[in-house]
Amino acid sequence: MKKYLMQIRASALLALLAPALFLTGCNDDDNDTPAQPTIAEVVNTNADFSLLRAAVTKAGLGSALSSGNLTVFAPNNAAFQAAGLTATAIEARSQAELAAVLQYHVINARTPAASLPEGVNTAVTTLDNGTVYVTKAGSNVSVNGARVIQADVAASNGVIHVIDRVLLPPVFGNIVQTAVANSANFSYLVAAVQRANLAGTLSGPGPFTVFAPVNQAFIAAGFPTIESIQAADPTTLATILTYHVVPGRVFSTNLVNGNVATVQGGNVSINLGTGVQVTGLGNNGSAANVVVANVATTNGVIHAIDRVLLPAN
Repeated sequence: MKKYLMQIRASALLALLAPALFLTGCNDDDNDTPAQPTIAEVVNTNADFSLLRAAVTKAGLGSALSSGNLTVFAPNNAAFQAAGLTATAIEARSQAELAAVLQYHVINARTPAASLPEGVNTAVTTLDNGTVYVTKAGSNVSVNGARVIQADVAASNGVIHVIDRVLLPPVFGNIVQTAVANSANFSYLVAAVQRANLAGTLSGPGPFTVFAPVNQAFIAAGFPTIESIQAADPTTLATILTYHVVPGRVFSTNLVNGNVATVQGGNVSINLGTGVQVTGLGNNGSAANVVVANVATTNGVIHAIDRVLLPAN
């Protein structure tokens, strides 16, 4: 009888211990789950980030992307190629230059898409104390005109949002300073701005958006030389130039089809298709194409166009 009671107690004890043993086994299995990769490891193992990886390596930022709590707006390979940043071009850039560009893509906080601010052009501080402008409407998110094409790629030290353009910080300063720094494309525009006495205005706080004709656009409009611009009537030039300026900071992803009011007072017509086209009332239906969009400056944004916009006669 005594032996029988001992067997019953042993069986009851095993029944009580079984769940604990089972749970212990589950915990052991959980410990075998692979650790989540860091942001740097995601970049290193994703084939579509090979150019980003080359830039991170050249800039010496691999360690920085392996720690902390970060959000990275990560351009894919197509974005780098569209910006002319091939592997060879990346290798030719200085470490400091690449570091400045890459840090402009990083926020010093884990910010999933759901936590990004709703609205148009909300200013967000970047890792290098710069400012990017986030636009969010529902699930559509863009930053400085670059679209988020894949959000919330998880990492152990933050989150990655894949974007379709490389973000370039406004290293040259305001609109006028940026145009002066790009004389190969904007020397005629700079001469016109100076002749029209608009340099002070376009260097002010703004913000402004400028549809900026490239040099060839001025030549096609009847200004064959810089001297011809310098000889033009300042009032006429001011009327034409202010017709290229829109109040506010308007990136390409903020544009919509239809008329937009300019600083001059007249409207230009925006048409969004495979690209962005802008037509002046005096252009007889001939549209200007945006050939380079979303050049960030400290007081606004520049969109380079291939035709001078003319207001109504």
